[in-house]
Amino acid sequence: MKKQRYFDYAATTPVDKQVVSAMLPYFKEDFGNPGSLYRLGQKSKFAITKSTKTIAKILNCRPDEFVFTGSATEADNLAILGVAKANKEKGGKIITTQIEHKAVLKTCDALEKDNFKIVRLPVLKNGLVDLEVLKKELDAKTILISITMADSETGTIQPIAEISKIIKEFKESEKAKFKKRDLSAAFCNFAFSDSFPHLHTDASQSAKFLDLDVEKLGADLMTISSHKIYGPKGVGGLYVKKGTQISPIIYGGGQQRLRSGTENVAGIVGFVKALELVTKKRKTETARIKKLRDTLEKGIFKIIPKVILNGHPAKRLPNFLNISILDVEGEALLLYLDELGIMVSTGSACNSQSLEPSYILSALGNPYEYIHGSLRFTLGKYSTSEDVKYVLKHLPEVVKRLRQISPFELYEKK
Repeated sequence: MKKQRYFDYAATTPVDKQVVSAMLPYFKEDFGNPGSLYRLGQKSKFAITKSTKTIAKILNCRPDEFVFTGSATEADNLAILGVAKANKEKGGKIITTQIEHKAVLKTCDALEKDNFKIVRLPVLKNGLVDLEVLKKELDAKTILISITMADSETGTIQPIAEISKIIKEFKESEKAKFKKRDLSAAFCNFAFSDSFPHLHTDASQSAKFLDLDVEKLGADLMTISSHKIYGPKGVGGLYVKKGTQISPIIYGGGQQRLRSGTENVAGIVGFVKALELVTKKRKTETARIKKLRDTLEKGIFKIIPKVILNGHPAKRLPNFLNISILDVEGEALLLYLDELGIMVSTGSACNSQSLEPSYILSALGNPYEYIHGSLRFTLGKYSTSEDVKYVLKHLPEVVKRLRQISPFELYEKK
């Protein structure tokens, strides 16, 4: 078998050995239910408490402001459905974007059928949200804004802190309207202490590389995923700022403030250990991976003609490279590369259960021909210069072979 060259870290990551070691005791020796009062159960409870304090320190929040969930998808659902459920009578308008993860978009679709007004903001050609359109859409009926920190196709980084500032200015403007009605300053401060709209961001792709300080970001809710940061699958979490008006969407024994169900102790321990490790190594790993990514990008553009970069050229996560290679099929590229031991992703049609091409690349205004030949390379902690060299050696040969049999006419065959 050929050596595996993995370039799909945005899809999932292998679990770090240190994470596995941290988790192991909670599968056999310390397997107690954290809701039990005897010692075995209290060991599990202590592990959760310790993990919560660790993640709170990383996020710069209070321990009681974080809820562990079964996935980032559940966390997104809790953020959006929870706020919607608690505040429908206050307006029912939710603003999101066209490039969100489907956990956000599908949840908003469901709420739209329940008479919520959903605004899906367009993005610019470079993948950034159009902030001027956002400003125009903000009104007194808006209860939530959900914008990803970095999208899962191009890795383009959205200006969350700037968006938070826009929301803050909007709130101040609304407060000023109350003051003009001769209402007391005390009442105004009370009325707007937890005022809308709340800001939610999904940081699943960003947690390895970007600062998650919620105070600096100005986020009211933030989703994190474990399996994107070398932790186990089946666990994630949601930061919920104190005072955020939100209701639970899962009911039961009330184990967590907003989420019932016996806690996944091993998963929680592994998740937080993984976040702790990537946070400590963030600066050095970001520089190393970006250097590898840039070498791969420059090599591809130098060797292969007619290649288009998708997303923002600078404001993107350091491990993302999304390109369109014209006049070839993304699925064919993927399968040929897989035969060579190279694993990548494609935004072309039929790349998963969907028959539609990437909605994110479509939202950037790319024609079908561009999306048709798209490839997403995402690097990670186990990526090496040898992996990059291997791709640069074999990718041009695959592209040349596929272009020779291509039915498209964008490429001028010689």
